[in-house]
Amino acid sequence: QVQLVESGGGLVQAGGSLRLSCAASGRTFSPYAMGWFRQVPGKEREFVAAIRWSGRSSTYYTDSVKGRFIISRDGAKNTVYLQMNSLKPEDTAVYYCAANDRYSSTITTPRTYAYWGQGTQVTVSS
Repeated sequence: QVQLVESGGGLVQAGGSLRLSCAASGRTFSPYAMGWFRQVPGKEREFVAAIRWSGRSSTYYTDSVKGRFIISRDGAKNTVYLQMNSLKPEDTAVYYCAANDRYSSTITTPRTYAYWGQGTQVTVSS
């Protein structure tokens, strides 16, 4: 069974930074890709960033976070990070980590992912 454990959420003022972490565990789990999504009440879960595990570790971002957020990974620890800088009140959401272990041509949609974390709250005050 694969488990994703997130950490690093919290309350921060606008312009501040937070770093989210997500560690994947499971006896035979080998990620193909991991990503971050976010959700606010009454809205659909939104793609934030994703990274492929092999090759050049290609990264993908939604337009609203480009230049502010950085996704990275530690392959030895099966851990993905999301460094969030210049945070804005509109970044406030529950952030979810996601992972899959099979090839997918696209890794920016929720349906790509088989495994999900429990979510961590990020609140940005103005």
